[in-house]
Amino acid sequence: MKVAVLSISKIVRLWVQVQKDKFITEVECYIKVNKYMGLLKKVIGMSGESTDSDSSDVSMSTDSESENDSIEEMAKKEENEEDEDDVVKAIMREREIPRDHPPNINCEDHIVDICFHPNENLLAVASITGDVFLYKYTNNENTLADTYELHLRACRDIEFDSEGKVLFSTAKDKAIMLTDISTGKLIKCYENSHEVPVYCIKVIDENLFASGDDDGVIKLWDIREKCDKSILMVKKNEDYISDIITNEEKKYLLCSSGDGSLTTIDLVNRQYKLQSEEYDEELTCLGLFRSETKLLAGSSKGKMFLFNWNEFGLHSDEFPGPKTAINNMIPITENIVVTACEDGVLRATHLFPHRHLGIVGQHNLSVECVDICSDGTFIASSSHDNDIKFWNIKYFEDFNQITHKVKHNVKKDLQNNLPSSKHKNASDFFAGFNY
Repeated sequence: MKVAVLSISKIVRLWVQVQKDKFITEVECYIKVNKYMGLLKKVIGMSGESTDSDSSDVSMSTDSESENDSIEEMAKKEENEEDEDDVVKAIMREREIPRDHPPNINCEDHIVDICFHPNENLLAVASITGDVFLYKYTNNENTLADTYELHLRACRDIEFDSEGKVLFSTAKDKAIMLTDISTGKLIKCYENSHEVPVYCIKVIDENLFASGDDDGVIKLWDIREKCDKSILMVKKNEDYISDIITNEEKKYLLCSSGDGSLTTIDLVNRQYKLQSEEYDEELTCLGLFRSETKLLAGSSKGKMFLFNWNEFGLHSDEFPGPKTAINNMIPITENIVVTACEDGVLRATHLFPHRHLGIVGQHNLSVECVDICSDGTFIASSSHDNDIKFWNIKYFEDFNQITHKVKHNVKKDLQNNLPSSKHKNASDFFAGFNY
């Protein structure tokens, strides 16, 4: 029975190693666990036969030693045998399937923001040094296409224009820069655009863009203006502007803030419109859903507040989430959002009706940035450990419609690993083993 206990212990250790991405792959674990399970069966069988042996102390001792020697020899033989099981062969074939997403990008410096090009397989990466790196990606490799040495201090936010010809960037040096992607040359520079560091920017159309700073000031800019002054400045917030968004109609500009409020600006009349009630938590990010009729705001306490479009004074619904801050979000479909959380986990949530779908991916440290590629095949995310990971989310296209009739375990849903996750659910992992 000693070997039986060791076998079970090995199975558990192998599973823990896989979950922590250490030493072995899941395929190797699958092969080894099958071997241990086979050995365990034989051990149990031998233990049953040994009950009919002589009950004397000397005989039991001799038989036990003989049995242990036999089991150890069997274990060695099992370890050295080449497993020809059909299931294992099938798993090995799975390893040969081409990668369905680009490999990770590991950077030397801290990553502040990432942004996909709207038309090409390019990813812009803003660093804490003030530089912006442009990577060309495929499912096989990533190559550094260009490096733009733009800012004197840490970048804060980057964004392409709708055609992908111009890269907008802002940094802690208070400057906003417009860079020509094809030549790498600076088109325009707004030095000291704000009195304090700029936190975020939003490209509205080919002429207009907006910016928000650490003190809660929002500015509207027109690049056609010859002077470097903004065409509108609004100061209604007491803390940093965390995110800025507008819809296709471009009638209103919505700005979330660290003071827990949402500020609305009338773009048509270029004036302040209203401010929502203040929540007792930071509003950290924004997203549009249901054909841009719903605005979703994530918070520092893991909640999500839903606003009807053009009714921004008070939320219409509130969704509970994980007990960790939501740092960023990206709409995947009209009904599904992926949130980037402080605990290092990317989570998918179905909004109408509300249900947590599970884990899309994970990092070792807090996830700060997330973006979706132009064709919606995968998303990219970055964390404090200076790496960028890609997650194939194509499976959401065929996701079954969620209904109110089916009851769900919220805790279980939050821990469920979706197909893109690096980890597997325990039930799925052990489903193929023969006990």
